Amino acid sequence: MAAETRSAGRAPAAFLTPGSPSAHMPWWFPGDRPMPSEEAPHGTTVVAATFPGGVVLACDRRATTGSTLSQQNPEHVFPADEHSGLGIAGAPGPAVDAGRLFQSELEHFEKVEGSPLSLEGKANRLAGLVRGHLGGALQGLAVVALFAGWDKERRKARLFTYDATGGRSEEAGFAALGPGSVHARGSLKKLHGEGVSEEQAATAVVQALHDAADDSAAGGSDAGRQIPPVVAAITEDGYRRLEQAEVSRLVRRVHEGRLQLPNGPQAPLSQAHPDRRTGRDG
Repeated sequence: MAAETRSAGRAPAAFLTPGSPSAHMPWWFPGDRPMPSEEAPHGTTVVAATFPGGVVLACDRRATTGSTLSQQNPEHVFPADEHSGLGIAGAPGPAVDAGRLFQSELEHFEKVEGSPLSLEGKANRLAGLVRGHLGGALQGLAVVALFAGWDKERRKARLFTYDATGGRSEEAGFAALGPGSVHARGSLKKLHGEGVSEEQAATAVVQALHDAADDSAAGGSDAGRQIPPVVAAITEDGYRRLEQAEVSRLVRRVHEGRLQLPNGPQAPLSQAHPDRRTGRDG
């Protein structure tokens, strides 16, 4: 009888009699099941900030497995095509695979059609790729993406973020994803402005990654082992990854400034403000 009930998807007869079924087969209950011995690595904080001529995209180089640092040199910011870039946070394996597939699809489209896909079309296609990984996300292997590029039609840089379901949002000015994104977004909120230069935007994202390290799964840069963040700029001229020496210089500048101001630079309060009585600048 017990065998028949189990084959029908029902509990054995011992579970249907008065008493404590957990004493019969305690491992049937989720709380008593052993956890997997290995966890998949996760991590990487991705940030971006626009400037009048383009956008800067950056990521730290840390991946964690549980509370253990598993990788200190992953790179999750790379070109999608000549005028766009992609940053992916989450499980490294699916993240890198999604990025490579996206690159291949954009290249294939351009070869078949004879012209590149519009930035809007690229953003829509990436949403489908992220949404296609929803099954993995439900198993704890989430992938979220940050996409940035130069829109030739609108003559400006645009910035998009995606959640694990493929939901797309266009961001204004700056964005952050990943384990340290809360701290990074707060940093960018006070440092980013409308008229920043490319170097100022690059410095702001390095500052943001430094603040993101307040989360144990995020890391700014490893100066001791000379592992700086990955920083890239996308302009009308195309995608350009900043040289390691250039990024290291920005990291040193940020580090020296933090020795004087541990909490980082403060956004200056405007001296001019609307007069409450007249509505004009006072």
